[in-house]
Amino acid sequence: MFRYTKFTALREVAFWIIAIVFLAPFYFLLATSLKSDQETLTTTALTPPSSIDFSNFIDVLTATGNSNVIMGLINSILITTGSILLLVLLGALTGYVIARSTRRWSRGVYFLFLVAIILPTQLGTVPLYIGARTVGLTGSIWGMIILYTGMLLPLSIFLYAGFFRGLGTEYEEAATIDGASRTQIFFRIVLPLMSPATGTVAILCGLIVWNDFFTSLIFLGGSANQTLPVAMYYYIGSLVSAWNKIFAIVIVSMIPILAFYLFAQKRFIQGFAGGLKG
Repeated sequence: MFRYTKFTALREVAFWIIAIVFLAPFYFLLATSLKSDQETLTTTALTPPSSIDFSNFIDVLTATGNSNVIMGLINSILITTGSILLLVLLGALTGYVIARSTRRWSRGVYFLFLVAIILPTQLGTVPLYIGARTVGLTGSIWGMIILYTGMLLPLSIFLYAGFFRGLGTEYEEAATIDGASRTQIFFRIVLPLMSPATGTVAILCGLIVWNDFFTSLIFLGGSANQTLPVAMYYYIGSLVSAWNKIFAIVIVSMIPILAFYLFAQKRFIQGFAGGLKG
């Protein structure tokens, strides 16, 4: 029987304090973004807005030129979604082959992908840009999807291979006896069982692609397909101390990826739990 003790009360108070500390920055963002220019300069960040003012969000969403937040948001969604789909498909297929292969090369290839994760991608920026420009991939959404897929594929393969190694082969053997092909086994049996791994790959890689600024600035700079971080860079660069507008654009950039995390957090937590258990 559960007993509510003094220790339980202290633990709940401690958790509430920790939650308030972690949520305080979000309060500062929201409160400041809803203030007028005059109120932002005359009040502290702790002071709530005297009246809710959405004009900052309207100014952010109606910006044009290099600061076009709406276009940057659409481009970021397209690039992130396309990259995640390719990373899940190619990462799952490659990870499955590496995990199920009994040959000596499979273990060497597995560690080779691990080395690719450790090496910083900035080392190959110059030759990568020259090659992408030669084949016409710079300044395009498809070019960025291919680029991010190549950059993050080692991470996706590494995660999937680890999960596949912890998955038994009983279902696959039963499906083989029933006459299912290797393709049917993978897409109808194995891949659905890997939904925790898929959630982990999607969230980790999605966060990296969504928040990346350096690669987007180099490969999309000056084009009409710039991503949201680049649009934020140009927009904030035109401001001096208009923190209400700066915080408004930060909130706009947070909403899509936060909504995606809330949608996939169950699979993400299951993925980490399965990895820890394995």
